[in-house]
Amino acid sequence: MDIDDDAKKVIWSLQNNKRTAEERKVFEPTGKKPMNRNLVYVLSALGITFLLSFVLTLFTVEVVDFCFLLDSYCFNSDENPIAFIFYIFMNGWIIILSVAVAYLIGKKIGDRFKI
Repeated sequence: MDIDDDAKKVIWSLQNNKRTAEERKVFEPTGKKPMNRNLVYVLSALGITFLLSFVLTLFTVEVVDFCFLLDSYCFNSDENPIAFIFYIFMNGWIIILSVAVAYLIGKKIGDRFKI
């Protein structure tokens, strides 16, 4: 803590005013908008869950029969491993989105009743 003799004020500075003008200029705003990273986050979340679904298919020992939306549109996990990976990926995202929607609905109900 230094005391400025001219102003008779206590100067609270951790650097003790040792920065040069160029070093202080680094912290000035540039006027550029920061990059929106939402797309990067969404794509990385999709990629990570797809990789996790691929890893989960490696642990299956039994042959699994699965159907997409209709009973006539069925596949075998041994014959179509890519479709099986996509099937697990879709089921994972259905679970993730259902938990998120249940949370939002519960939050709105809780805010309405002040629970």
